[in-house]
Amino acid sequence: MSTVTAPTVSVAEPSAQALDPIALIRPRRTIHGISAVLLPCTAAGRPDWDAFAAHVARTAAVGITPAVNMDTGYVNLIDDTIRREALRIARDVVGPRGELVAGAFVADGPGAPFDEVGYARQFTMIEAAGAVPVVFPSYGLNAGTDADVVARLHRLAARVDRFIGFELTPELLPSGRVLSIEAYGRLLEIPQCVAAKHSSFSRRPEWERLALRDRVRPDFRVLTGNDFAIDMVRYGSDWLLGLSTAAPEAFAQRDRWWAAGDTRFDELDDALQALGDFAFRRPAPAYKHTMAQALRLRGLIPSDEPYPGNPRRPDGDREIVAALLDRIARAALAPPHEA
Repeated sequence: MSTVTAPTVSVAEPSAQALDPIALIRPRRTIHGISAVLLPCTAAGRPDWDAFAAHVARTAAVGITPAVNMDTGYVNLIDDTIRREALRIARDVVGPRGELVAGAFVADGPGAPFDEVGYARQFTMIEAAGAVPVVFPSYGLNAGTDADVVARLHRLAARVDRFIGFELTPELLPSGRVLSIEAYGRLLEIPQCVAAKHSSFSRRPEWERLALRDRVRPDFRVLTGNDFAIDMVRYGSDWLLGLSTAAPEAFAQRDRWWAAGDTRFDELDDALQALGDFAFRRPAPAYKHTMAQALRLRGLIPSDEPYPGNPRRPDGDREIVAALLDRIARAALAPPHEA
């Protein structure tokens, strides 16, 4: 197995040391953002490829890396034909040198064996489009002990040049799993794993991961997937979020303000968080319908119909979403604060 340049992790360190989140804050840091792009649908519930291409283009144009075939792209509901078309269109839009990320999803059920060949097929499809795969949770991948999970990720690493790991609360996907901090240390020893999305929806385990990363592998990206705490970027997280698909330009503005030390960051972050709190209320998977409502209210897609099988939000949500979007727009256009 290849080795990383960072030293081997001491598994006793993360839990033994006192955690000081204040010490993790990284002012004026350049933040790397990846946005899970919504797959817009027609009123008939079919993919609207023109609207999808336009949304990928808007995302890339503001300096955010598009991620396709993620949860926001209904990856658990679509088939490989749609996944392949999404990859083809996204690559055409961002150009041959544009950054692109894509979900590698394998459908299985409780008790299923680890489908290494299924993941390999997804890797082949994703790498053919020049994208970096995000290893989506599955029952087979996450069965057994933490050591079993990391061993399977080692096996997948042998099949791909680079990949992004994915810890996900079972609240969003029943096959999801959040590793112990000791197992996360073992993940950092996989050289092909260049980043990992953390979606426990809890700050403390993400702080622990950041502290560990800073000690042993500073080049590794901890990608917050906490749509209830998008300000985790203050502490050194980068991000891979579904919420950002509603307003990628506002997220880009927020991140520029953080890098510049501009206090307008805070009010824009608060406004974006308000939308996140509303969108990700239970049932959480219905947030994708909220994102479609937001984009339609902004006049950016013709229909806010979700993909068939995804939970829906009430029509009355649109009025609240419109008010939250207005708050975001006003925060993004705020004049500089006086000294």
